[in-house]
Amino acid sequence: MRKISFFSKFLIFFFIISLSNTNAEEWTIKSNEDLSFALVSGEITYGDSLSFFIRKNENCEKMWNTFSVYTYEKPKDINQLLNKDIPIKLNGKELTASVQDVRPFLMGYRVLFSLGHFPVKEYTYFLKEFYDEFQLYEIEIIDSKDFKASKYFDIKVNNWKLDNLVTSILEAYDKCNQLLLSKS
Repeated sequence: MRKISFFSKFLIFFFIISLSNTNAEEWTIKSNEDLSFALVSGEITYGDSLSFFIRKNENCEKMWNTFSVYTYEKPKDINQLLNKDIPIKLNGKELTASVQDVRPFLMGYRVLFSLGHFPVKEYTYFLKEFYDEFQLYEIEIIDSKDFKASKYFDIKVNNWKLDNLVTSILEAYDKCNQLLLSKS
């Protein structure tokens, strides 16, 4: 039940934030009573976001990395993707991302993927070095033996600018620590 509540809060924040952004390079940093987050919009599909959530109940030490994909495709079985690991390429390296949520949105669906939980500081600096090396952060949803990406996603690739990653994550981290202090 707690997991559903977290995702519901995420989706509400995400929809509000995605409608209010005006520039793909701009980061949005916000918090509520349970978490803080930093997100940046995609360059190919603007409404797709790359997000980093830092939760108060984890003492602000772990970060949950997600990305969302809007698709106009409407297969009847799209909800079967929920909790499945879907094959992706991140800057050409094959990985999987776990589908956390599938929701109707506009004339299609918004699918939320998780890349996992990581220690905030180490992961932030790893991503900075990774982005600096490639000057690219691109995710492509790809086919596998048991998965046909084009059945579910009309636009299978997006990329995000991470030039302000470190300062944005540090600001979200500070906001989360303020939440910890305010509970005392």
